[in-house]
Amino acid sequence: MSGQVNWFELPAEDTARARAFYAGVFGWETSLMGEDYHVVTNGAAGAIAVRDAQLTQPRIYFHTTDIDASVRKIAELGGKSDDVQTVPDVGRIAHCQDDQGTPFSLYEPQG
Repeated sequence: MSGQVNWFELPAEDTARARAFYAGVFGWETSLMGEDYHVVTNGAAGAIAVRDAQLTQPRIYFHTTDIDASVRKIAELGGKSDDVQTVPDVGRIAHCQDDQGTPFSLYEPQG
């Protein structure tokens, strides 16, 4: 469903420490995907990732069925969007800001 939250990313300086923290709080287990990206396997759909210049705070992804149309609408309404990126075997994403500068991301599943 468009607009539904369907993924999150939690940034951490130390992903092992963050995984232990969230395991203690929520019982989360994770699976390594890539170099230091840990997908939650028994909880909400999301991941714990290394904090870097692009991921400095939690990131929320909203589902869209047409990411190109959504990006155009964001611009029409005064928001901003980075270029749409294709993630192989996953779909397409775009990191955005609303008209007040609040960051969020879009996700269009691979068809």
